[in-house]
Amino acid sequence: MVTGAFRRPVAGGATVASTPVSEPSHVHPPGQPTVPVGRPGTQAPNPQPPVLQRVRIRYTKRGRLRFTSHRDIGRALERAVRRAGIPVAYSHGFHPHPRISYAGASPTGAASEAEYLEIGLHRRCDPEEVRAALDAALPDGIDLVAAVEATGGSLADHLEASDWEITLTGVEQGLAGTAAAAFLAAESLEVSRMTKKGLRTFDCRAAVVQMSVVASRGRAGDAPCAILRVVIRHGTPSVRPDDVLAGLEKVGGLRPTVPPLLNRTAQGPLDPQAGTVGDPFDLDRDMPDAIQADDIDRGRTTDPD
Repeated sequence: MVTGAFRRPVAGGATVASTPVSEPSHVHPPGQPTVPVGRPGTQAPNPQPPVLQRVRIRYTKRGRLRFTSHRDIGRALERAVRRAGIPVAYSHGFHPHPRISYAGASPTGAASEAEYLEIGLHRRCDPEEVRAALDAALPDGIDLVAAVEATGGSLADHLEASDWEITLTGVEQGLAGTAAAAFLAAESLEVSRMTKKGLRTFDCRAAVVQMSVVASRGRAGDAPCAILRVVIRHGTPSVRPDDVLAGLEKVGGLRPTVPPLLNRTAQGPLDPQAGTVGDPFDLDRDMPDAIQADDIDRGRTTDPD
């Protein structure tokens, strides 16, 4: 589109005609309205297919993979999604990202039997087939063990507590039991930890729902070993197993000479009466049956002839 000629001043007050200026065609294509990007009602750049299904997956982090950071675990899962050909949905915009979200990731250095993610798909699939295809594309140590279709709500809301197994090699069971009893008897127990926001001091006792010492599975003649089972309620700030160990050292003098082994055995909804951690997938498994029963009650289904 040509805007026409105009006259520009020169020395002495005279004017000369300038060359007509053409507006680049890529700025305002002919026949299209000029609408600024980002206004309400405009289409997002690089639109992607919508999410038609969300699949929730439980996976493990075992062996040497416990030293892998959460970010590296995410990269490995994204590569596995591409290798397995999973129809993952992507975000809109100039830099689309796969719609994969994580909840309740364990700290680096801790093994886990209960890590969770949710993946959005632009095509409906059998959750078990998605799990099997992804599991085959992942390295040893990251094992996908269960998958369900999400029926609503936030996955993070279902993860209220974690059940931890802390192996204390070189610690007598009696000493561990005495320290655990002193920990549980304390009304509050403040510990400090360096976080991204600096040194923070918080109460580690309030987050511990249950603590017990279980018998070691070692053979006769092995070095003494105590195993702590701790149920920790999720909250802000998050209390981690190493915070609990700091509290045990402070109140009970428990100071292991060998680095403890941390393993999360369960993560999910908390039963405050029993002090146990449930399966966060139970609600998703039960929801289709509840919906079907509700449909029958409302007369939206008919019996076959």
